[in-house]
Amino acid sequence: MAISSKAGSTATITDVADKAGVSIKTVSRVINQEPGVHAKTRAHVLKVVEELKYRPKLSARSLAGARSFLIGLLYYDPSAAFVGGVQQGATLRCRESGYHLVVESLHNDAPDLEQQVDHMISALRPDGMILTPPLCDNPQVLKALRESETPCVLISPARDVEGMPSVRMNDTRAASEITNLLISLGHKSIAFIKGPPNQAASALRYKGYANAMRAHGLAIDKDLVHTGDFTFATGVEGAHQILSQRVRPTAVFASNDDMALGVLAAAQRLGLSVPGELSIAGFDDSNAAGLVWPPLTTVRQPMYEMARMAVDMLIAPQRRDDAEEPETEASLHRVLDHELVVRDSTSAPGHKVAVPSKRAR
Repeated sequence: MAISSKAGSTATITDVADKAGVSIKTVSRVINQEPGVHAKTRAHVLKVVEELKYRPKLSARSLAGARSFLIGLLYYDPSAAFVGGVQQGATLRCRESGYHLVVESLHNDAPDLEQQVDHMISALRPDGMILTPPLCDNPQVLKALRESETPCVLISPARDVEGMPSVRMNDTRAASEITNLLISLGHKSIAFIKGPPNQAASALRYKGYANAMRAHGLAIDKDLVHTGDFTFATGVEGAHQILSQRVRPTAVFASNDDMALGVLAAAQRLGLSVPGELSIAGFDDSNAAGLVWPPLTTVRQPMYEMARMAVDMLIAPQRRDDAEEPETEASLHRVLDHELVVRDSTSAPGHKVAVPSKRAR
């Protein structure tokens, strides 16, 4: 069958349809990953698309399906590890699905936050938005998205919001598991460094710590609880406050890895052996957690997986066949598994650890 493009020119959707022997509408459905195309036909069309190196214009795709093929990711979080993991997962899933990710940082306390979100939606007309903490709990942001009828998925919100899909892990259970680990090693005096009050995870993780302490009949010393803001600097500050007590704790659980790394730095400056004189645990399993010495015991938060699922939850309704049953409210809220990662920063109290030889290279 003849191909209408001249040699060396860019292939068109018509060229793909002609060579594949299908209609333009079928090619469009395949490219936009819509239902209603037989698997064998879909595979054949995709092969022709690859052979002709056909790349659909974003504007043409948008006009055809009233979609922009853009997904927005909004964040305001001092933890680079969390934002990095979410952005990586969302970017790759968007790329696999023929979408583009637009990432915007917004200040959670900005007086014109609602107007900023309105302007972004008007300029980009995204097919959906992914919100990370604390923006996922901000009433101004949620109001702007509702009024513009922009679909969104909330990552780790404080609570489920009716009609707004969400994906999270169980922060409380994970924090209890870390605390139980420290208790099982023989620790009774365990300090805790909270995150900022405007982050839902802060209260949830403290609740998990407190639940585990009380379940084992251990008192929570208020002098051993410090509030940070999920940054390295507040981890250092919290460690100095906690470790200056007349009776030092034998373990510190910081509610994210950045603060735990701050505790580790402070302990080393004070000449304390980790984990011999002080066990340290974090939360997130950031890249740095496995690179320091000793490497951190922590909880692996499924940031990458949550972001991928958030993209899928935005795209799925647009591809759902009208004949399919709509999702129930319960199915809109997903909880993913976490993993306890035990490394060398925790041990039984007073346990002597071999120090790496300085002569080793």
